[in-house]
Amino acid sequence: MRSKQSPVERLREWIQRNPWPTAMAVLAAFALWFAYRGADVFAQNKAERDILAARDAAVAAVTARSGDLVGRMLAARKQAEPLLAAGDEGPVKLHFREAFKQAEAVELFTPDFSAAYADIAAFGAGKLGLLEAAVNDDSVAMRVIKAGGGPRLALVKSLGSGAQTRLAYVQLPVSELDAALGGPMQGARFLALRQGQYDVLTRGDATLASTAELNAGKVGKTPWRVVASVPLADRGLFGAGGIGEFVLAALLAAAAVACRFAPAFLHRRRHAAAFGQDEAVEGDTTLTLEEMRQKGLLAEKLAAERPVFNIKEAVRPKVPLERSIFRAYDIRGVVGTNLDAGIARLIGEAVGTVLVEKGLAGIHVGYDGRLSSPGLAEGLREGLASTGVAVVDLGCVPTPLVYFAAANSELRSGISLTGSHNPPDYNGFKIVIDGHTLSGDAITALFDRIVDKKIIKAENPGAVTSRDVMPEYVRTIADDIHIERPLKVVVDCGNGVPGAVAPQVLTAIGAQVEEIHCEVDGNFPNHHPDPSDPENLQDLIELVKRSGADLGLAFDGDGDRLGVVTAQGEIIYPDRLLMLFAEDVLSRNPGAAIIYDVKCTGALQGHILRNGGSPLMWKTGHSLIKAKMKESHAELAGEMSGHFFFAERWFGFDDGIYAAARLLEILAAAPDGIQAAFDALPTSVSTPELKIAVEEGRQHALIERFVAEAHFDGARVSLIDGLRADWPDGWGLVRASNTTPVLVLRFEANDQAGLTRIQEAFRERLLALDPALTLPF
Repeated sequence: MRSKQSPVERLREWIQRNPWPTAMAVLAAFALWFAYRGADVFAQNKAERDILAARDAAVAAVTARSGDLVGRMLAARKQAEPLLAAGDEGPVKLHFREAFKQAEAVELFTPDFSAAYADIAAFGAGKLGLLEAAVNDDSVAMRVIKAGGGPRLALVKSLGSGAQTRLAYVQLPVSELDAALGGPMQGARFLALRQGQYDVLTRGDATLASTAELNAGKVGKTPWRVVASVPLADRGLFGAGGIGEFVLAALLAAAAVACRFAPAFLHRRRHAAAFGQDEAVEGDTTLTLEEMRQKGLLAEKLAAERPVFNIKEAVRPKVPLERSIFRAYDIRGVVGTNLDAGIARLIGEAVGTVLVEKGLAGIHVGYDGRLSSPGLAEGLREGLASTGVAVVDLGCVPTPLVYFAAANSELRSGISLTGSHNPPDYNGFKIVIDGHTLSGDAITALFDRIVDKKIIKAENPGAVTSRDVMPEYVRTIADDIHIERPLKVVVDCGNGVPGAVAPQVLTAIGAQVEEIHCEVDGNFPNHHPDPSDPENLQDLIELVKRSGADLGLAFDGDGDRLGVVTAQGEIIYPDRLLMLFAEDVLSRNPGAAIIYDVKCTGALQGHILRNGGSPLMWKTGHSLIKAKMKESHAELAGEMSGHFFFAERWFGFDDGIYAAARLLEILAAAPDGIQAAFDALPTSVSTPELKIAVEEGRQHALIERFVAEAHFDGARVSLIDGLRADWPDGWGLVRASNTTPVLVLRFEANDQAGLTRIQEAFRERLLALDPALTLPF
């Protein structure tokens, strides 16, 4: 008696008896699927075409609207100038009021802004910057500024001449541009009027804003762009927008039809010619897996797919886990005291858990050239992989390359294991998760997670693979920057990891590079890799002078900071470099926000305003600055320590190597030469960063007492970060370092007498705080 067959067995038997009908059904099903996919891809690309059409319409409408506003401004000026010559400003304002009945404010200013500079916060930095831009502008200066508690559209035009010169200021609601952007937008579409990094007006789904810049359309001679985005369209097979799928569907349908007639055709062929066929079939036979294994080929195939690193048995900490290493904007400790491979593994477990909880698939890991870095990196990778996330190992690379890899990957996360500019026995972790650099509570939360054992353990560890990001990094910079004339530069990397990358980047953009101390050596045998200390620049200064180079460039231990010396051996401090960068960025992005830290020169605020920008002083710290850049949509930021952050044409992270390339681009195009470009910047009498060593962790307590007890008569005191006291002729600062146990000070004044007076005021109050302090001034 025949046993009853299961449905699967009956299906298998039917397929064996009817292979051609089966093949025809499968091919027909695939043909239908690809036809459906073609229709879907075509629809996606239509959505993209529609949003681009909407962008172009908005560009035209905003161009027309802004042209109308400019026209009315020029007409009012023409009518008002004869009245201004008569010395009566009342009727002048009235003409502008008549031209702009919807105006919130109409004012006249003289080109002397001394009163405005005396209290910039009350007057408005955006307003002052626009007035400064209009002084030497023959056209109408127009942009969106922050005034009256929110964004406003402002226009300025100069009228009159000589002592009668006035600047007519008209302030309008931003809604004046609203209609030009069109009506509400439904579905997954986004359209915005963007100035710098700030979206003035928006339509549609704001979650698509981050990719809208790819479809930006410039609005005439205004500072605005119309940006647009839809979900990324699938280009389909061969990038043909759905046509490839339709073609493949047709081919599969034809194959399905061929299967319908294949049995009869093959039956005739077998009767017509049978000889030689067995040999042909045997010659085309593909190797089976067993045959691959016997020939040794399978092992090679599997080895190629295996992760680069095998996850070993968990590394255990041999030093105590201390809260003190979890600092304001990174994790930093002393190897062998409160940091080792076991601690690195715990940190990896904590970060990996955060990634899993956020639904992120993996993270990039890179490390600097310190002797302790490879071992710590291994522990870090093991910890990350133990949570199940994928780890992409970048090897020994500068920190900016880790940031770059994260910014150019779907993972959008990275950890740079580096001691930066700190002593050789230090090391640490700079962490980016989903595009955000961790700081403050987000870092201390990692410590709490480890202590509370809120760690995810995956049944299968994540794969650890490798990526060589350096060629892409060099190519990306070289594709964007190429200097107008060759410059000879000396590069001193202090034996830090930038020595493996910086010379290649600068050579790729057209510079002639001479290297000094560029061999990566974690012992730092020549000098410490900290360009903020003038003592560490002496070798560079000597070689620049001896070689007749145009410039000297120095990098810190992980490449996110830049130091510069001229052909004459003069150190150009980072706050003056930031002036040069700000001029360049503002020439293309009028009104952009420029951020600088509390250690920067007092002349920087006025310099940014005079170049039409919006200055913003903020706390010291790379992660704090990056967070403020995102919040304020700033195009550029810089710190006195030598960190520079370019959002314009770059990714907004601190990158000393990229900053060096941008500097050479500016200097190579300087019409009067390099020294003239530096000489044109405002000067003062100032000190470099001065440091007072204290016991580990005590610096913060001392600053708290200093802020509470110290008083400075006649000074405007800022408590953004530590205490900064500004007098009319100079300023002084004392703050707690977040990376090493020191107090950081800096002083600046118009002349030496003022500098001495300010230093003495701080000396008196610091020694009153603790007479045992050893002061460096």
